[in-house]
Amino acid sequence: MNFISIIRLPDFVTKKDFDWAIEEATKKKKQDFSKVEFLTYDEGICVQCIHVGSYDNEPATVELMHKYMEENGYVLDITDKRFHHEIYLSDPRKCNENKLKTVIRHPIKKK
Repeated sequence: MNFISIIRLPDFVTKKDFDWAIEEATKKKKQDFSKVEFLTYDEGICVQCIHVGSYDNEPATVELMHKYMEENGYVLDITDKRFHHEIYLSDPRKCNENKLKTVIRHPIKKK
């Protein structure tokens, strides 16, 4: 399984600021941060839903999203440049599994 972990940066953070932060973190933590990238990502049109509950139950939410998408004239558009992604709103270490909140987002396009 491959995944990318992304943290949104404020718009005022530039590539120059980012490079400086990577250099400083590398020096202070004495770790290799060379794989960390400054990534700009334009999602385009998507279908999304907030899933409440266990991660194991996400497929049912995804099925509902896909049904909605198809009923409204769209098809799934997950590619090597358009990603399925999840935004975790709850900390599973501090939250009951039944109350976990996750935004699930899938890229779509018109049929």
